[in-house]
Amino acid sequence: VQLQASGGGLVQAGDSLRLSCAASGLTFRNYGMAWFRQAPGKEREFVASISSSGNNLKYRDSVKGRFTISRDNAKNMVYLKMDSLKPEDTAIYYCATKWGNTFGNWGQGTQVTVSS
Repeated sequence: VQLQASGGGLVQAGDSLRLSCAASGLTFRNYGMAWFRQAPGKEREFVASISSSGNNLKYRDSVKGRFTISRDNAKNMVYLKMDSLKPEDTAIYYCATKWGNTFGNWGQGTQVTVSS
């Protein structure tokens, strides 16, 4: 299984970014997917998840209303649209598979830096 995140960059507070995660080596439509992030000196934290069908979405409180997770099962892709970015959103963002309550198959992350 390979997960490759992309789309990060350096932006200003208030800007938007869309992260993408390309999945291969698995039956993508069978897996829930999630985004996590890790800021310097902090533990990795959950950001958002989406069920295999795309009907069940979950977000951490601090990103609700600003971030939107979505997926395209035909393309084996999961996305994270991030609006109204804040400096505290600065982190490396990772995508992962979700099977039940287990997250795994961590891919390479993509750096998001938000300047004030």
